[in-house]
Amino acid sequence: MSDTTDADYLAYVHGRMAALRRWAYLLSGDTHQADDLVQEALTTVYSRWHRVSKAENVDGYVHRILVRTFLNERRRGWWKVRLLGGGTTPERQPDPEDAADLEEKQVLRAALARITPNQQAVLVLRFLCDQSVADTALVLGVSEGTVKSQTAHALSAMRRILGERMPSMTLEVSR
Repeated sequence: MSDTTDADYLAYVHGRMAALRRWAYLLSGDTHQADDLVQEALTTVYSRWHRVSKAENVDGYVHRILVRTFLNERRRGWWKVRLLGGGTTPERQPDPEDAADLEEKQVLRAALARITPNQQAVLVLRFLCDQSVADTALVLGVSEGTVKSQTAHALSAMRRILGERMPSMTLEVSR
């Protein structure tokens, strides 16, 4: 790549890194896996930057690469080794007032992990990343009808998993 192209790529990455890490975290539920997803997605973006930079919606193109990276990771994840139990390490001690909120987020994250990767991606994009049906369909490369049906199936699965807790819980997961 030329120096100008590299500079454009680096400017894009520096401007979007926080948002990409948030998306990846919301998809994976783990800060380390989120960093890996972003790194892998940005490697793909770099190798295709000449096409990506000419796209009408660069963010949409990159988000699609990130979500596809997550979905591919979930499909082939059986061979990965997790060294620290669940793969997460607490980075700070929660405040006692946040204990109930933290428990609710952990229950929600565990429930999200039990649904299919496509359903998880739809719920994360629609409710946590606040994407429209059309934008979610674009990112996932499916029709809007598929997004709607996947959303309905995912919410039904979440209701079955969470039981009576579902009405009181919100789809709100943060770092």
